[in-house]
Amino acid sequence: MDPTIWRKVAAISGVAALGLGTYGAHVFKPKNLAYKDVWNTASLYHLVHTAALLSAPLTKHPNIFGGLLTTGIIAFSGTCYTVAYLEDRKYSTLAPFGGFAFIGAWASLLF
Repeated sequence: MDPTIWRKVAAISGVAALGLGTYGAHVFKPKNLAYKDVWNTASLYHLVHTAALLSAPLTKHPNIFGGLLTTGIIAFSGTCYTVAYLEDRKYSTLAPFGGFAFIGAWASLLF
């Protein structure tokens, strides 16, 4: 796969991160305010790892790094957004896998 595809993935993820962050800051009003923190965590990790995704074409293994970051964004942030929006922690089962994907992405830079 062409490593420059990760710039397009980062662009799509960035648009989503900003849209969801804006929604969380201005529209999202959960009954339980603890879920606002969950949303904010999802948004922070989404945006930070999207920025990192821009560097994927520069890495030794761009598809591994980019794939793991994208998996982490979907599994961790996506799960957190879902948990916050539905105000139900029973949907949190994928979040740890997303966290491990983030760790794996960063660790892949060692090789």
